[in-house]
Amino acid sequence: MRVADFKSALKITPAKTDGNFIVKRAAVFYWLIGIVIAVAAIASAFHFDDAVRDFMAQHQSPVMRNFMRNVSRFGDWPLHVALGLLLLGIAWLRHSKKWMRVFLAMLVAMAIAGVASTVIKRTIPRARPSVKSELRWGGPRFSTKYHAFPSGHVLASTAFFGVLIFARRRVGLACLPIPILIGFSRMYLGAHYLSDVVGAAVLGILCALLVTYFCPWRLTDSLPGTLTN
Repeated sequence: MRVADFKSALKITPAKTDGNFIVKRAAVFYWLIGIVIAVAAIASAFHFDDAVRDFMAQHQSPVMRNFMRNVSRFGDWPLHVALGLLLLGIAWLRHSKKWMRVFLAMLVAMAIAGVASTVIKRTIPRARPSVKSELRWGGPRFSTKYHAFPSGHVLASTAFFGVLIFARRRVGLACLPIPILIGFSRMYLGAHYLSDVVGAAVLGILCALLVTYFCPWRLTDSLPGTLTN
């Protein structure tokens, strides 16, 4: 029986190894496809920056501007933190460990996004569309007028709700209009170009992916490599 069991183990091992190899190849393929799509989206956004800025400038109204200001206020990180902590508290009161892990991961992803946004803005300052200057890139690094790329509002919101999309797809997709509307509000108010918003969305998705993929506890079964608790 021992010899038979040993032979049986030898037959099973290569199959598992081949399966893991196929999964790894598929993961690499999807990452490459994602990178190509992200680069193409950002490049296209830069191309349409001026056209979108002019379109927004030509379709201004007091009512819409007031509405977009309120959207931008919600889209800032303090309210996202408050929302995340509130949801985390509700999950704790209901003794839901699964949702506690999800909400905690959402806050972590947003924190990482905030750090990334600050570093990029200070390293590569870009003038906002509302700034009348021939020099679009470069300027005072610590001036908020030159903190256009990437959009901090969109980056934080995308990272926050991105984790929710990867962990609980239906609920996350229902919340997807929130970061989209926030991005539109930032362009409508002349605070960001289209490329600022698209670039922030890509970085936000990347932050959400990293937190979901490398999280020490399982958030979802859709991404290989997560560990169970």
